[in-house]
Amino acid sequence: MKYALLDRGDRLSRELADQFHEMADARGLIRDDKSPRIVLSIGGDGTLLQAFHRYRDQVGKISFVGVHTGHLGFYADWKKNELNELVELMSATTPTTVSYPLLKVEISTDGGTSSYLALNEFTLKSVEGTLVAQLNINDEPFEMFRGDGIVVSTPSGSTGYNKSVNGAILHPHLEAMQIAEIASINNRVYRTLGSSFILPKHHHCDIVTDPDEPLAVGIDHLVLQFREVRSIVCSVAEEKVHFARYRPFPFWNRVRDAFIGFDENDKGPAKKRPR
Repeated sequence: MKYALLDRGDRLSRELADQFHEMADARGLIRDDKSPRIVLSIGGDGTLLQAFHRYRDQVGKISFVGVHTGHLGFYADWKKNELNELVELMSATTPTTVSYPLLKVEISTDGGTSSYLALNEFTLKSVEGTLVAQLNINDEPFEMFRGDGIVVSTPSGSTGYNKSVNGAILHPHLEAMQIAEIASINNRVYRTLGSSFILPKHHHCDIVTDPDEPLAVGIDHLVLQFREVRSIVCSVAEEKVHFARYRPFPFWNRVRDAFIGFDENDKGPAKKRPR
């Protein structure tokens, strides 16, 4: 088994990375940063996003495994004190592979078209203030937006920025993308839906802005600036991201643990009915 590893860079993550390399070597796992089969991240979800973009060109051939060193991560199945168990399973068992959809973003400028993949989301804002943009769905006009910005998220990224602007949480097996508003301004000139909406695979959303307006674009953790943008096309990508699961960790359990909390001693709502 060939693997690569990225850590967050803090002292704890570096120490855990050294421990993993030592245990992996003892069990016959091979470190290969160029052509790995498994890519591990040690840190948080941000570290896994960095790992995803580093190996974007190999995304169809590799699987990711996350180890979190702090709070529960949506992309991390393993805790910092479980490295030995993880290494043993990697060396002796074949994991279950789960695949989640990605977002494809094509940005066309006077200089050409650039294509990006996002694991979590694409965000669009104006560099100079309020964003004004026309949104078309499948080449038909849909709405005229004015506000702070737009978030287009994958299902697995729906628990991030999308949720903070009141978007819905989607199960990551759904092949879809979600478009949410950031502080929209609605009046007689600019009218929007006022809520997030979800498009299935094979649909696309075009975002058209004033070419003279400089734009701030976010692709996950990456921040880019563009000028002379003629169109932005968002769609569900043909490629998918793969995660290696060496034990079950249901998505809704992650959501519950992250946002609601869970007490193993809680026997359910029947025990907590108000009197």
